[in-house]
Amino acid sequence: MKYALVSLLILCGGVPGIGSIAAAQGGDGIPADKQATRETLALLRNLRRLSFTGFLFGHQDDLAYGVNWKYQAGRSDVREVCGDYPALYGWDLSGMESDATADIDGVPFSFIRRAVSEGYARGGVITFSWHMPSPLGGGLTAWDTTRGTVASILPSGANHDVYVSWLDKVASFLGSLKGPRGELIPVLFRPFHELTGSWFWWGRSECSPTEFITLWRFTKYYLNQVKGLHNILWVYNTSGDFTSVSFVERYPGDDAVDVVSFDNYQYGSASSFVASMSASLSVLDSVASLHGKVPAIAETGYEQIPDSSWWTGVLLRGIGTHRVAYVLVWRNAGWNPWLKPPHMHYFAPYPGQASAADFVRFYSLENTMFERDIAKEKMYE
Repeated sequence: MKYALVSLLILCGGVPGIGSIAAAQGGDGIPADKQATRETLALLRNLRRLSFTGFLFGHQDDLAYGVNWKYQAGRSDVREVCGDYPALYGWDLSGMESDATADIDGVPFSFIRRAVSEGYARGGVITFSWHMPSPLGGGLTAWDTTRGTVASILPSGANHDVYVSWLDKVASFLGSLKGPRGELIPVLFRPFHELTGSWFWWGRSECSPTEFITLWRFTKYYLNQVKGLHNILWVYNTSGDFTSVSFVERYPGDDAVDVVSFDNYQYGSASSFVASMSASLSVLDSVASLHGKVPAIAETGYEQIPDSSWWTGVLLRGIGTHRVAYVLVWRNAGWNPWLKPPHMHYFAPYPGQASAADFVRFYSLENTMFERDIAKEKMYE
């Protein structure tokens, strides 16, 4: 409980109203963490710069497994289709809070640490989500929507010390990610993702805007100031079902966010997805410009990609002329027996997949950036 008074004093300036926080505090390329490392500052600056000419392509768990393979050195479904690795690698931290050796998808944290170093050494960018379980509900998963979980882990809440212990473990891991010169590897950290949805315990139906903002600001304060981690860029992320009002209703302040983003998958027709993506990006354009933040699509995709021209004919049409720094598609799990009903679960093509040829066309475009493209950009300098 010893951080309760300090954290509440820090929070009080950001909770009452977004409009009262000047964009200059964290906008226009200025990091939310004023003590950010040189490499982290460079990454933010370069993401902002490149967003005006194109976007980085990312893939979740890309180096760990693909369709019909796991943990084979150098392999990547993306690379085997287009000849290049993604520019952005997505990973997850869930499981770390319970001292598990692997994350929610079974990827060992020791493997993730090596893969992060490998991707960074080639010039790639790293992002982490955290499907954090509920410390209050009985399900012990992120999908346990027991109302009151957020309140219970805030300063003075019954589970606050539990949450702090989880942050300690995450801080230890993020602080162990080192580059070849011993520098901390910068990460795009996306906690409490899809916050406007109602399927996680931090969602819109499970906590109030003030509770969410307080949780976000405490988390940032603790990792940046108490644990001294200055290799984090903070990614604010909603689900796809937002309006211009709901997108910013839980926004924690310009001094607590570096990237504004949303998740949007295709479930129905191509035309409805394109329209939804375009409308969402219009809101994102306004928010990013007003607050001086980097815009991004943190998750997207079309499961099994049955549309042979989806990459250039649907995804790119949805993005249109809107500015985004990166676009990440979800993981290539292959056959997934845990889904209901069990089925093939993948979002990037693999050799021979229906959209593979179109993905090569997508790769060859000037505005789509993969690892070799950003290696030339020297993202950390």
